[in-house]
Amino acid sequence: MDAPPPRHRTDFGRRLAARREELGLTREEVAERSGAVPGYIRYIEERGEAPGIGVMLRLAEALGTSVDALTGRTADEPPGRGTAPAGAALRVLDENECRTLLSRGGVGRVAVETPEGPVIAPVNYLVSEGEIFYRTAPGTAPYSAGVQEVCFEVDRIDDTFRRGWSVLAVGPGRLVTGEAEVRSLEAKAPGLAWAGEGRPIWLAITPRRITGRRITNELGPS
Repeated sequence: MDAPPPRHRTDFGRRLAARREELGLTREEVAERSGAVPGYIRYIEERGEAPGIGVMLRLAEALGTSVDALTGRTADEPPGRGTAPAGAALRVLDENECRTLLSRGGVGRVAVETPEGPVIAPVNYLVSEGEIFYRTAPGTAPYSAGVQEVCFEVDRIDDTFRRGWSVLAVGPGRLVTGEAEVRSLEAKAPGLAWAGEGRPIWLAITPRRITGRRITNELGPS
């Protein structure tokens, strides 16, 4: 008999793997923290259905998050709705810390001035040689960054521990027109734009000023 086809990877498995990788943990480490075996963590991430609530709770605790976050129930909710913890503190980040956080890439927001007024738009981005790059299309608000000085912001909010950070970069934008540079960017991030096809233009922002803040919970986990 033919072998049954493998089940599709579940949203729970994807979120579990993403959170584990975000924390820099191996499957073995997650298994040890949660009282499972590495093979089971791999099964959940790659093929398995979402486990029972008891396992979910142990995995959430092992990964410093919540069951709601792992199941995607909070995906459409804005972060930071909880009250601030008693040990909340604001720390200024130095430029090296800011650049390290910025360099990871992901989704950020570019703020530009348009004929209709200021606009802030989310974009997928990467950092190369100290510049911020993203794809867009002619006529869109992010495209306007090619002819003006702009602000670019990226942040991370952890609702579970009520902490987070934010980095702001300010500098001129430019259109990427060199064929060699475009080819290099395409090789580093093919299909970068989540918004879909039809975004053939690369733009770059050269930060002249980078600042950042981190909100920590001095009474909670570091």
